[in-house]
Amino acid sequence: MEAQSSSGLLLSRKRRRESFNRETEEGEKLGKIPRCTVGLKHPAPFADELVPADGKPYERVSMEEAKRGTLPERPVRVYADGIFDVFHSGHARALMQAKCLFPNTHLIVGVCSDDLTHKYKGFTVMNEDERYDAIIHCRYVDEVVRNAPWTLSPEFLTKHRVSMFAPTQRTEGISTSDIITRIVRDYDVYVRRNLQRGYTAKELNVSFINEKKYHLQERVDKVKRKVRDVEEKSKEFVQKVEEKSIDLIQKWEEKSREFIGNFLQMFGPEGALKHMLKEGKGRMLQAISPRQSPNSSPTREERSPSPTFRLPFFTKTSPPPSPPPHHSGARGYLISEDDDEDDEN
Repeated sequence: MEAQSSSGLLLSRKRRRESFNRETEEGEKLGKIPRCTVGLKHPAPFADELVPADGKPYERVSMEEAKRGTLPERPVRVYADGIFDVFHSGHARALMQAKCLFPNTHLIVGVCSDDLTHKYKGFTVMNEDERYDAIIHCRYVDEVVRNAPWTLSPEFLTKHRVSMFAPTQRTEGISTSDIITRIVRDYDVYVRRNLQRGYTAKELNVSFINEKKYHLQERVDKVKRKVRDVEEKSKEFVQKVEEKSIDLIQKWEEKSREFIGNFLQMFGPEGALKHMLKEGKGRMLQAISPRQSPNSSPTREERSPSPTFRLPFFTKTSPPPSPPPHHSGARGYLISEDDDEDDEN
């Protein structure tokens, strides 16, 4: 079958991201996925461990028949191969695309051996057994072919009853080469990381001088981190002090305004103290100054009559006594003997 006919069904990660951004900009809400348990409990089997299906008839299906869907007991067998070194999300997405080509798909994945890979592509980080184990635990894989051929032959397709071979699009931004490039670029960082985790310099193929250099760099970085932590803590402390000082200044301003207001209310020009002093001064002046005499004497009629006293042994009112003779230059009164006698009589 022509592989180009199925390429239109595959979307790259970049195109999916662009379509997602367009939907988000247009304001369309993405639907939620209902909760369900879709994980598998067992890894995928190896092809050489399965019961051979020689007795079953082998018939190819067309692309149209595969797209329409086949019977459950006759899934479309799709083959995908690779090296799968340092298995990552790009590998998983490629296998997911292959699995989702048709409604009913049985995905067979071939993994090349170390000998073929080292011969045609280069040295790998993971050995073949580790790469096999990574693939059988991928949820999209139904069957794994170990020691897969570098090029496919009709005999191989017939042996594994493969209906068609469909290429998948590469996930942009991630690959095994990209990951190795990151490690090589930050080699010193990862060596120091592993030295801290207990790996020896011999295991990491590091010389004695480089080992001491990495340990020294680690100590320097620790000091830098401590200094950075102290700076951050000091900044937080200064910020807290500033916040508290602002609060104290605001409270001080409020208290000072309140104190000034109370002071002016008491000691100001129209304060309570002035009124108290005025009132006390008025009372003192009223207590010290004498009472003023009336401007005019009351008339005879206005005066109250003086009471008349009478002796009990007189029947008549005695005439008023004559005034004594007045001698100039002498003070006092003279009483004659006759007067005394008259008084005795």
